Amino acid sequence: MFIQTENTPNPLTMKFLPGVTVLASGTATITDKADAKKRSPLAHALFGIEHVTSVFLAEDFITVTKAEDVAWSTLKPAVLTTIMEHFVAGLKVLNDGEANAETKLDDNEDPIVKQIKELIDTRVRPAVAMDGGDIVYKDFKDGIVKLELHGSCQGCPSSTATLKNGIENMLKHYVPEVVAVEAVA
Repeated sequence: MFIQTENTPNPLTMKFLPGVTVLASGTATITDKADAKKRSPLAHALFGIEHVTSVFLAEDFITVTKAEDVAWSTLKPAVLTTIMEHFVAGLKVLNDGEANAETKLDDNEDPIVKQIKELIDTRVRPAVAMDGGDIVYKDFKDGIVKLELHGSCQGCPSSTATLKNGIENMLKHYVPEVVAVEAVA
């Protein structure tokens, strides 16, 4: 098994591409060892590596976040080995039913919300997935779109600029009712 790696805009995260499907649908953000033990055998194994602080699972990649006090050159070999051993052994990635739900478009919902969700799913999410992250629609109220950041987007130094200069401007252009975009936890 050959696992490719890619740097992300967030220096604390690295994207790992195992060349196989990681999740059939949805994503999963796992931020501590207890959550990993409950939700994901792969994330639990990765949290067994000292200095791993978060694991994000998507369709064809895994984003690992590390502590600031360790270099990727030190941590990367252990992460690669853990991912390879997991997939070669044929172990499952997530316990059944533990992926985050994908954005659902509802024919009966407000046309503005529907348009915002479509733009996020078709223009924003694919772009941030290339950088090892994900952005999920949460709410639209009083002109403010609330988005949840995952993977390399979470804690990324450039995420505020991406939200304001990229996503907010794009949404305002296509949906005049949008006045601002905010990140939520």
